[in-house]
Amino acid sequence: MWLAKRLATSFVLKGHCGLSSLPEFELRLLHCTCCRRSEIVVAGFNTVNGSDSSELCQEDSKPLDSCYTAEQRTVILQRLNTATESELAQVKLLRGRKSVNILSYRTRHGPFNSLESVINVPLLKHKSAVVVFNSILKSDDTKDRRKGKIHLAKFIRPEVDRTLLKEASSIVSIVFGTNKIAWVHMDRAKTVLDWQQEECKSFMNGTYMASDYLEDISAVISRFPASDIFVVEKPSISPQNTSLFPVMAHLRTVEAMLFALLTPMRETGRSPKVLNMMRTAVGRHFDLMVGDSRASGAETVRKMMTESVMKQEPRVVFPHSLVVKHRNSFQMSSKNRGEELCDTLLQAVAFFELLRE
Repeated sequence: MWLAKRLATSFVLKGHCGLSSLPEFELRLLHCTCCRRSEIVVAGFNTVNGSDSSELCQEDSKPLDSCYTAEQRTVILQRLNTATESELAQVKLLRGRKSVNILSYRTRHGPFNSLESVINVPLLKHKSAVVVFNSILKSDDTKDRRKGKIHLAKFIRPEVDRTLLKEASSIVSIVFGTNKIAWVHMDRAKTVLDWQQEECKSFMNGTYMASDYLEDISAVISRFPASDIFVVEKPSISPQNTSLFPVMAHLRTVEAMLFALLTPMRETGRSPKVLNMMRTAVGRHFDLMVGDSRASGAETVRKMMTESVMKQEPRVVFPHSLVVKHRNSFQMSSKNRGEELCDTLLQAVAFFELLRE
């Protein structure tokens, strides 16, 4: 405030000193929306008062609506008019009876049409209302800052804006092992559109010929359906385990070829179409982690398939033909147990469910 007065005074003095080249400044009201500070009359300078709304509105005589911008009032009223009792309880001072009173007031009188009307709610007076309003604005600011920095950032690589991921109408989830590549095509409603696996004879046959790998992987990719996003499992083998180095080298080779063959030439700045999803993250989502290792998810997949037949609203929707085709693929006694087939389905389900968190 002191600096604003000095600057304004300086221009006035210079005007008296005959500096006609200086532009004329008109007095205008400014409001700092980022910190909700009060308006000040300033000669052309963006200056704000040091007091925030919680200090300025402590006096009961000051109308509550005048303490906030139109945008802030909209945010506050929307939260108060639409939040459930549990959502209101997350706001400072609204736990217990106050949140119940707000819901009762909305039922009897309709939605709040102004901030001033909120103090008509029992147990909510002027000062406590200010605390509630500021708490709502603070939580809204925090949500804005966190937008795009979601849980997916911990296990999706490269990092992609959450909004773009949510816009995907379908994905192809891909998991590969030492002799197979499996994939599932799933839409955002978690309906399985296609679910297959293919054996690759060149994988880990002792020669590791790049041309053979390329031929097998290209043949598999040619069978993939069109999709908005391809999600490739990121293996979790530690490079420090030297005994598994041949397996790790194989998995990294397949992963790199999948990325190279599935990634089209894209313009700079556009989001990638091929993403990695961490295997351990999928394991945690389905509670399959045992220490650093991940247990089989076959039982989870069998349960999903059963629910698809028995329940009206199953977690995952399987076409009848795929249920018949794969119903025996995950039996413990199965000679050709479909671990990759199982894992690719779990990865697709985890992708869409984690997007909603």
